Amino acid sequence: MKFRKLRLILVVLVALVGISAWFVFGSATSFSEKNRFLYLSSKNSTYQALIQQLEDSDLVKSVSAFEFVAKRFDLANHLEPGKYEIKNGMSVLSIVRMLKNHRQSPVVINFNKFRTKEQLAGYLGKRFENDSLSFIALFTNNDSLNQFGLDSNTVMAGVFPDKYEFNWTSTPVQVLKKFNAQKERFWTEERKAKATQQHLSPIQVYTLASIVEEETNALDEKDTIASVYLNRFRKGDRLQADPTVKFALKNFTLKRIYNDYLLVESPYNTYKYKGLPPGPICTPSKATIDAVLNAPATNYYFFVAKADFSGRHEFSVTFEEHVTKANAFRAAQDEQERIRNSKNK
Repeated sequence: MKFRKLRLILVVLVALVGISAWFVFGSATSFSEKNRFLYLSSKNSTYQALIQQLEDSDLVKSVSAFEFVAKRFDLANHLEPGKYEIKNGMSVLSIVRMLKNHRQSPVVINFNKFRTKEQLAGYLGKRFENDSLSFIALFTNNDSLNQFGLDSNTVMAGVFPDKYEFNWTSTPVQVLKKFNAQKERFWTEERKAKATQQHLSPIQVYTLASIVEEETNALDEKDTIASVYLNRFRKGDRLQADPTVKFALKNFTLKRIYNDYLLVESPYNTYKYKGLPPGPICTPSKATIDAVLNAPATNYYFFVAKADFSGRHEFSVTFEEHVTKANAFRAAQDEQERIRNSKNK
């Protein structure tokens, strides 16, 4: 009889140990997706806030099991704000250890081009704890930007398209610092020397590159297009760059620039004002910046898109030659529009 009771107690103990081990080491997640994210805010990353978030979500099957393990790891005194990835199938023990060791999930920023600081602020605001208003507040604050050698017009010259990693809690200043560090790495002594040879500052090179970036996708044409604008710039003439008009109008979908558009009042309208605009009109690629730095000496003063709509350009030395090529392109545009309109009738 005593043996049976002892065996029963042993079975119960084994069962309890097995159940406890299952709660601690077994799958603790209750969602079907590949992963979910747990966010601990800088404003409220207390243990109580964490437990409340777990209770309000379906991240874990048992909040009680989580608390049981968390207390034994003294998690309440080791929490740090951030973004944490909860993978499907993770155990309570794995989740607690991840939180205690502050193994955050990085925010990966990988972009090619932004045209305005407002667009950039909106993009960043969706990926960090700080919202877009916090980023635009920095991008328009000259006192804060001064430490980076930038202002509210040139701030985008401190942003280079690339791949970056941050913590979710990174502040706008910390984000811009990392962007700026990449900028400093790009502007080697060799590149600075080439900018000087072109009689431009690095920011002016970046600004001109932003115009070239908007003019063409053909890499082998970019240095020649840059040479056209450099010739106009050095002569003191207006750049007359269509992309700057689109920027001034904040309408980047325009396919044709009509004469009425050229009247827009803006320091970015290079049909009205001489020299470079106050700042970049997009974030150009490194290849485009190098195309400006390595722009050859040419006699070209004009260029226009080819009439075959290949995306490539015709270059001219004289205005008369340019007019002939420009008329051919406009005629091709008119014919294209006529065909499009006839199909829509």
